[in-house]
Amino acid sequence: MIEWKMREMDLSDLKRAPSTIWELETPVPLVDVDVACRNLERWQRRCEQLGIANRPHIKTHKMVLWANEQLRLGALGITVQKLGEAEVMARAGITDIFVTYNIVGAGKVKRLARLARSNEIKVTADNRECCRQTAHAAARAGRAIGVFVECDTGGKRNGVQSPEEALELARFIDGQRFLELEGLMTFPANGSRIASAEFLSKSQDLLLAAGLPCNAVSSGGSTDMWSAEGLERVTEYRAGTYIFNDRSLVDSNSCSLDDCAVTVLATVVSKPSSGDRITLDAGSKALTSDLRNFNDYGIELASGNPVYSLSEEHGLLDVRGWEGAPAVGDMVRILPNHVCPVINLFDEVALVRGEEVVGMATVDARGKVQ
Repeated sequence: MIEWKMREMDLSDLKRAPSTIWELETPVPLVDVDVACRNLERWQRRCEQLGIANRPHIKTHKMVLWANEQLRLGALGITVQKLGEAEVMARAGITDIFVTYNIVGAGKVKRLARLARSNEIKVTADNRECCRQTAHAAARAGRAIGVFVECDTGGKRNGVQSPEEALELARFIDGQRFLELEGLMTFPANGSRIASAEFLSKSQDLLLAAGLPCNAVSSGGSTDMWSAEGLERVTEYRAGTYIFNDRSLVDSNSCSLDDCAVTVLATVVSKPSSGDRITLDAGSKALTSDLRNFNDYGIELASGNPVYSLSEEHGLLDVRGWEGAPAVGDMVRILPNHVCPVINLFDEVALVRGEEVVGMATVDARGKVQ
């Protein structure tokens, strides 16, 4: 069994900031360092107990600081969604990077080639044209690029539609001079782990029976990450939101409110005489308009009252029945529905312990969606 020793995260390079959250300018995300570290350590321990590799997705935090902490704790490498994120992480010295998005376009081929020259880059594909373009990048780089066959096991985004199609594409990849067939990859729909396992198992059996390599089977998703069912063939797991968690994961019983590391600090800028609402300086450019199966845009942490309407710079917080509702100039903390797009809206976040501000951290890959 792995013996765990809690070690302090290195926060020595953070930018200086006011000493308490109430001195910060708003809106600003607050990241509770201890909660986030606990989330990371708990999941790394779980992966090691299951005997699967942890390959965390950095699209949630988009920060070199946190990617390095995930690697320090034992992650195999990192996952990114776009080349821009990969480039940021590679410049920071992270070399084992899995890009889980189809690479298409002449400009992206050149960028992939530059990355592949000095990094262990792996990609996914669900069609031959993506494979051809990746092969061009590998030829430019002068070294092979590993490719996973992406399988649609219920998510209905990208992915081949059957195990037979997975076999057909795997044969094509294996026949390309500058490509290496890594195995299979999927992002299953929430609650579909069993169906996903059946698809992946049949696909892997077909590949192996055909004499093709299938050394890795990569799955992911934070919602179902604590369930062990359907992981029998999985060799690595990609989760992103788990580092911070959010209201949607609390709602799905994937975590508790105490596991949520991020709130958005906002200031009351108006309090109409109607008494039904207060206006916050956090609108869709701070809280995102992603409803995530809710009818509102987040809740005020202390009261549970909803932010029921957003415009770009204004958020309306329902205060009906709230005795002692905040006044103009007061600050409130909002738990967002979906934390991933929230972090991407800011240049910096405040790392905190309780109401103490430890420092400001740069969101290094903010806006890197190309």
